[in-house]
Amino acid sequence: MKRWALALILPLLPLMAKADEGMWLPQLLKTLNEADMQARGMKMSADDIYSVNHSSLKDAVVSFGGFCTGELISPEGLILTNHHCGYGQIQSHSSVENDLLTNGFWAMSKEEELPNPGLFVTFIVRIEDVTKEVLKGATPEMTEDERQELVAENSDAIIQKTTAGTHYGAKIKSMFYGNEYYMFVTETYDDVRLVGAPPSAIGKFGGDTDNWMWPRHTGDFSMFRVYSAPDGSPAAYAKENVPLKPKHFLPINLTGVEDGDFTMVFGFPGRTQEYLTTYSIKPLVETTNPNRIKIRETKLNILKSDMNKDDKVRIQYSAKYARVANYYKKWIGENRGLKVTNAIAEKEALETKFQQWADANPARKAHYGTLLSKFEQTHKEEQDVILPYNYIREAAYGTEILSLAARFRGLIDAPASEREKRVDALKAYAKKYFKDYNAPTDEKVFAALMRLYAEDISANYQPEILQAMNKKYKANFENYAAHFFGKSILDDQQKVEALLNDFNEKSMKTLLKDPAIKLEREFRDIYIGKVGDVMRNTQNALERLNRSYTAGLREMLPNKTFYPDANSTMRVSYGVVDGSTPYDGMRYTSHTYLDGVFQKEMAGADDYVITDRMRELYADKNYGRYAENGKLPVCFTASNHTTGGNSGSPVIDGEGRLIGLNFDRSWESTMSDIKYDKDICRNIAVDIRYVLWVVDVYAGASHLVDEMTLVETKTPAAEEATAE
Repeated sequence: MKRWALALILPLLPLMAKADEGMWLPQLLKTLNEADMQARGMKMSADDIYSVNHSSLKDAVVSFGGFCTGELISPEGLILTNHHCGYGQIQSHSSVENDLLTNGFWAMSKEEELPNPGLFVTFIVRIEDVTKEVLKGATPEMTEDERQELVAENSDAIIQKTTAGTHYGAKIKSMFYGNEYYMFVTETYDDVRLVGAPPSAIGKFGGDTDNWMWPRHTGDFSMFRVYSAPDGSPAAYAKENVPLKPKHFLPINLTGVEDGDFTMVFGFPGRTQEYLTTYSIKPLVETTNPNRIKIRETKLNILKSDMNKDDKVRIQYSAKYARVANYYKKWIGENRGLKVTNAIAEKEALETKFQQWADANPARKAHYGTLLSKFEQTHKEEQDVILPYNYIREAAYGTEILSLAARFRGLIDAPASEREKRVDALKAYAKKYFKDYNAPTDEKVFAALMRLYAEDISANYQPEILQAMNKKYKANFENYAAHFFGKSILDDQQKVEALLNDFNEKSMKTLLKDPAIKLEREFRDIYIGKVGDVMRNTQNALERLNRSYTAGLREMLPNKTFYPDANSTMRVSYGVVDGSTPYDGMRYTSHTYLDGVFQKEMAGADDYVITDRMRELYADKNYGRYAENGKLPVCFTASNHTTGGNSGSPVIDGEGRLIGLNFDRSWESTMSDIKYDKDICRNIAVDIRYVLWVVDVYAGASHLVDEMTLVETKTPAAEEATAE
């Protein structure tokens, strides 16, 4: 009777991979996805997307700096990525006198392209399943620490064997919480030069007002070029280097896209957690996210105020502000989305069915029967420390002075034989750090965040210094901050450089007495002694439980196609151009146009700035060859499953041609890191025609467009569909 009832229940379960959901490993597309992708409009084969035997789309897609995605769009190494991905580099070349952030930048020759020390791009050479080799010797009786140590040893041996005698790198990544392991063999190029960026009025149009929102009118792109040694191999920056000749670059489709057209996003999504249980989601929604939002909002208000008052501070803090604001707003949208779609109730229903399935068979009950109760117990064990854990990360180390103090810890704790090397590293870091540092701003942030820590965290997790200062200054944290910064040397570039330039035993004593060093060490001691071990133990336990849970789900639903959570490895997602219906009575269309830029200006927000050049071109309707029915396309949405790290990813049509550049999700979609909803979740892309219009018509950098391969005719299939 139980089996009969279960047979009725299982078809009603939420699918693990709904339509348009999924971040798929490219080497598995042939087996898992090719037929579905072709049924939805893809004209290519899986081999055209990923191959180790010939050039394929994977050879045109790079990890940009390890935090974004980029794509090759010319045979001369030209790379396209987001404006916000290149923002740090653009800022590094900016000053009050030469403000590239505000004015934009275009290299009119290769000689004018700007080097970016520390920036790199990484290609994927091949991907291999190494699960058996990685887990060789693993047993169920091992503790999680023992298992991880074995996995690390086996992985190191595999990587060493793979890369020995080559210039390639490799990394092995866990999938499904350690049920599977894949090796990614890589090739990294370190000479990446800035070629072009629109002014912020285009690249950041809408700013924080529009971040994570739709409709969108942002030209979020920038251009770089990757250089190689003359023989094509990776090389550090050198004048004799030459533009890379890529194995593949993306041709560009100028015919545009319509609702229902196939789209594919290829990139390096950062992190998703699609298989979390409700025991993890509830504290995230109820405690972690609200407190992280509170801390970041406090910090953002201070940064924004100071940036508005001083152009130098604005340039110094533009990239920092954007980083803090990005996830601040994301967490707000994530909480809203999870609540609106009843994600917790849906997950609870799945867990109920899982428990019924486990209990229906003695062997399964022995293996999975107590799994969910163990999740519950493990989360109870971390309940007391989760708040101080997040406050130490967001509030304590959300201040720049304590973050700098943490870097000095490495020098203080180093043996004498290592000190010279640590001093040299700090000298280099300090030079870059103080270029974008304003002590009065940091002092205000410090006062505000220490107040939050003192008010919201129990005394058991508060540094003694903080408690003493709170009492001494009668909770006046502005006075405490003034005293703190007045006594510390870590807010003063000249004092820090003087100390490092003649570092000796007296210098060490100076550091040990510095209030920033002392307070940071107390925060660190609390983390290690009271928080860190509990978090590490519970996270290890959850890793093991999640490994069993995902294995159980796959066993329970053998006909469903599962995908591993994103973990900054190369993935493919696919869907169609489409609008969305996030709320009752609301329908978003899928495209925006330049007209909307001027309509938004009427709202009067500071984030809606339009340049004089844009006004002239709009008035003349000078759209070059990039218009559609007399209108200039700007952005579009599609149902591709994306997350952080997909910024800069190419949006590709069914023929393998570039149609847009992924840069965001709608606010309602931010929950897709935990739960994807086919009616709500949409990625946002800047239309490639808007990108080319800005480069060609607006900026006059037509030589860059001349490098590209532009396709201006529809395929026969598309023409037939249009005729019908």
